[in-house]
Amino acid sequence: MAAIALRSPQYKSLTAGAGSVYALCTIKIGGVLKYTLRKEAAPSQLVVFEIAELCRDFLDAGFDGDYSPATPVQTLAIETEINSYSNTNGITASTQAINDTGYDAYGTFMEGANPVVPFGSRPTWLVSGNPNSTGINDIFYIYVPYDVSGYVPYINTNETLGYQSFGTADLDIVGSPAGVRMNIVRVDCTKYGDGHKITFVNKFGALQDIWFFLKSVNTTSKRQEQFQRNIINGTTYNVNQHTKQVFNTIANTSITLSSGYYPEWANQWFEQLLLSEKVWLTRQDPFDISDEQVVPVNVKKSSMVQKTKLNEKLIDYTFEFDMSFDYINNIR
Repeated sequence: MAAIALRSPQYKSLTAGAGSVYALCTIKIGGVLKYTLRKEAAPSQLVVFEIAELCRDFLDAGFDGDYSPATPVQTLAIETEINSYSNTNGITASTQAINDTGYDAYGTFMEGANPVVPFGSRPTWLVSGNPNSTGINDIFYIYVPYDVSGYVPYINTNETLGYQSFGTADLDIVGSPAGVRMNIVRVDCTKYGDGHKITFVNKFGALQDIWFFLKSVNTTSKRQEQFQRNIINGTTYNVNQHTKQVFNTIANTSITLSSGYYPEWANQWFEQLLLSEKVWLTRQDPFDISDEQVVPVNVKKSSMVQKTKLNEKLIDYTFEFDMSFDYINNIR
């Protein structure tokens, strides 16, 4: 069994047996048959099927403040089986059922074909660690404000995704299901408020929080059309009426966040944020300041220069996020 990354191609193959003329690949999701794929196949031919694009349709990673991996669906139970057949429909070669757990994850080109999560040994945390670490206790870090609790994703030995909680005063997580220490670095962000939490689906297909500790800027923009209106009434007109009439006004809001200072190796977190297809902002509810709301957003920038201590001394990033909806409610 493997935890396969479904944002990258996943190939399943079979060498067709003697007398083969075609091969069938069946794909079950959660024990239910979803796809049957057919290819022509000659004897001794390697028949290859790519399943990731089809399986990923059934993932529905979402976030409403709840980190439960079950609802919405963050992982899939996938069962793949390939058989080759002769003209008489007799099976000439067959695979055993291949059981995988599908994650909304991806591998890089240099990590090779058929990438699996977490691209290393299990159990472990599903966040990128410090590649320059010198010991097992200084690999994984998160940066959060003082007096803030939260969750960190992990994968256990059975390819199961989970989220480990930590308290408002914790400085580390020891003895968790991940089996490795998670160091919690507390940051004072009171100069600019309480900080802003961005949650995104990271490279490993898990919900990861990243905090922006410095200032924020909110922007409202609009798009609209207009036409030249005739306001003549007989031989006169009302000077209080619009001659250039506006219509179809659409408004959008965005927020620009500054990260504050992070170590150089944390560049990979911001790169994964840039490449994520699902991102959320947790902010104060404007209708109830004692509560919070989770807002879907899209990363506006399309490129990122990776900063280094050699060039920038202190490393911080500025990201602009568009709200993933129109400001004026137009859902019909």
